Amino acid sequence: MRSNLENNSSNTHIPILKFLDCSLRLSVVPLSVATIWITVTNDQENSTYGTIKFSNLLGLKYMVFISAICAGYAFVAVVASWFKCLVSKAWIFFVSDQIVAYLMVTSGAAVTEILYLAYNGDQKVTWSEACSSYGKFCYKMKVALILHALVLCCFIFLAVISAYRVFSMFEPPYLSSKEGEEERT
Repeated sequence: MRSNLENNSSNTHIPILKFLDCSLRLSVVPLSVATIWITVTNDQENSTYGTIKFSNLLGLKYMVFISAICAGYAFVAVVASWFKCLVSKAWIFFVSDQIVAYLMVTSGAAVTEILYLAYNGDQKVTWSEACSSYGKFCYKMKVALILHALVLCCFIFLAVISAYRVFSMFEPPYLSSKEGEEERT
């Protein structure tokens, strides 16, 4: 078991971590909602090529879906963090934060690929770039991706905090001085 001195020093980090955790989770909600709003309201008409909407692109639908999951999870996690019975289950937050962070990476990658193709096209398959015709649409997509990336950064920090909470419950492995000397040789 850890000594009382070690427990007291690690317990001083808990209010700071709880405040940081709640702040990050609360900031995720409006950022995710803004991402959803910007993406869903994104459409542009072009007299030559027609209208483009977010619903025309599967990657944007996926980002909206993941952003909604992210906002909902962050809100539920903030509420749950104030209940002692759930806070003691640090591994639930750890696993959930990891899953949400990975989902955010996948949806961000999908939208990044769409943006790349929209700006550069793909000459090998004769796709021309589209942002010269749909500049407003591309700009809004870029803003939504930046907001999505900010949410991802929040979840990366949340995953680190959750990992710290889970793994700080365990003591480091103990090696006697004799075992340590044998391993070094």
